[in-house]
Amino acid sequence: MARGRGIAVWGAALAAFLLLWLAGAGVLPWAFELPRGWTVPAARWITAFTKWLLNDATFGLFTFAEFTRFIAAVIDMPYRVVLSILSTGVLEGQGSAAVQILPPLPWLGVALVFALFGLWAGGAGLAALVLACFGFLLLFGQWQSAMVTLASILVAVPLGVAGGLALGILGWRHPWFSRAIRPLLDLMQTIPVFAYLVPILILFGFGPTAAVVATLIYAMPPMTRVTELALSRVPDDLRDLGRMVGCTPRQMLWRVMVPSARDGLMVGVNQVIMLSLNMVIIASMIGAGGLGFDVLAALRTLDFGAGLEAGFAIVALAIVLDRLSQAAARRHGEPRAGAWVARHPYLAGGLATVLVAVLAGLAVPAVRNWPEAWELSTGTFWSRVVEWINVNYFDAIEAAKNAVLLNILVPFKRFLLGLPWLGVAGLLAVAGWRLGGWRLAALAGALATLIAATGQWEKAMITVYLCGISVVFAMLIGVPLGILAAERERLWTVVRVVIDTLQTLPSFVYLMPAVMLFRVGDFTAMIAVVAYAVVPAIRYTVLGLQGVDPRLIEAGRAMGATGWQILARIRLRLALPEILLGLNQTIMFALSMLVITSLVGTRDLGQEVYVALTKADPGRGLVAGLAVAFIAIIADRLIQAGARAARARLGLGEGVE
Repeated sequence: MARGRGIAVWGAALAAFLLLWLAGAGVLPWAFELPRGWTVPAARWITAFTKWLLNDATFGLFTFAEFTRFIAAVIDMPYRVVLSILSTGVLEGQGSAAVQILPPLPWLGVALVFALFGLWAGGAGLAALVLACFGFLLLFGQWQSAMVTLASILVAVPLGVAGGLALGILGWRHPWFSRAIRPLLDLMQTIPVFAYLVPILILFGFGPTAAVVATLIYAMPPMTRVTELALSRVPDDLRDLGRMVGCTPRQMLWRVMVPSARDGLMVGVNQVIMLSLNMVIIASMIGAGGLGFDVLAALRTLDFGAGLEAGFAIVALAIVLDRLSQAAARRHGEPRAGAWVARHPYLAGGLATVLVAVLAGLAVPAVRNWPEAWELSTGTFWSRVVEWINVNYFDAIEAAKNAVLLNILVPFKRFLLGLPWLGVAGLLAVAGWRLGGWRLAALAGALATLIAATGQWEKAMITVYLCGISVVFAMLIGVPLGILAAERERLWTVVRVVIDTLQTLPSFVYLMPAVMLFRVGDFTAMIAVVAYAVVPAIRYTVLGLQGVDPRLIEAGRAMGATGWQILARIRLRLALPEILLGLNQTIMFALSMLVITSLVGTRDLGQEVYVALTKADPGRGLVAGLAVAFIAIIADRLIQAGARAARARLGLGEGVE
């Protein structure tokens, strides 16, 4: 009965949509394109508001601009201290007139201190891994840039973790606060970073501090969400035990809840580290420097080899920070008795290591600065590989590119651009109603209408076209690979290493070989997006298939099912919710990458955001960024609702979103 009613609703909705699409242009022209006079001048309002904040807003004793500059100065202090230790040394004076009073910590001291920390946290194996990663930075000439990047990460990550932890605790304690900040967290995660760089630059000034603020906005939401989720999943018996022994609310939180939720919280720490490292290139655009600037410079000169080496240097830092943080969280130390050195042997060893390294650096220049003559580079090799491919396979590449463009990309783009915005908004509302009720229907319909009302519909459709095509290809590649890897442990071990590396490589690195092989255009953007977004498609497919109850598979074999029937009718059906969540994350990755691919000539919302950044127009950038966020939120909510419906039909409960 309900299924028949659903089919009738969809039939009526599609009939109305087709009628509007085929015959409505003459009757309701505004349903296809809103007249300019009807659009909401949101960009102008936002720009005016930003100027008011900068020039006129005041708290009485100080202005809003002075307040933001004070925050910038507070963040800048620890950054300058860490940067002095790792890279620049202690300087006197400003700019080119600065004089170095004390040198930075030698490379040997930095590497050994981190290795000693790895030995304390995870043993000799972790210490060896840390030394190998720092050795890569040295051998390939990435040390100085890596230390600049590490300085910003060592400041941004603790601030992001602390801020996310505080917001998550408040959200866990006060449900009304959680509901209030949820839309803000959604926007912080889905608005392209380029969109809020302009107001950040205006309010916080140009330089590393603004980059740290941008990184915090981008990296804090996952920590907030994970904190709230982890605390809510602490078993009730532990809370009851805390009450029975007389814990105060503060003791209950810090001595019972947080330690019990440690594993979940470390997932949030991991995400803050990874997202902060993903921000280093964009941060380099506003004065952060470091490895991000090296990758950006390589992109501008199409030096694929140099960009790849800088990208792998970022991967090396990601591995070090991730493994150290995870190991430190798992470590359970025993209290030691005796003198201070006996009670803190690793701390004493670290201080002694720093002292010895500084003295050795004064005596041996090679200990202080790694000689350039000892550096290696594979940059020329990789650039020649791309050049060889271009020379020998140019015709085949162009033929494949033109075939996809003419037969898939261009027709799909024209199809979407010809659709009435009113009909699309109506269909999205119907989908929301069928999957999640009237609230989801109102959200999907309202956000789609807002995109049209702000004059962003055409660029939004180009964004949807590029994202949609890229997601289809990513799923067609990722799901079969995930199926193969889930059934073969050795293959999954190799694939996991590859996708972990792909996930930590800066998004700009994907763009360079695509541009060098396919030139600029929509096809190049699609290739880069597919390469970047295929990771969650693989990961979630494996997660879903490996989570299927083995007893159900054995029952299928006992009933005489073939391997294909077990896969299609048991494993894939039961893994469908996780695969849908993988689709959700693939869409999010694709949308985030589309802003980067705007550099290769796409005419979508990403290019609108980037143009706004170059013209320092905060209103234009934020409106386009909000349109991207609205697309992401619509897709996210509909797919989450679909995943819940799938779990309900399969009798699996709500699951984890």
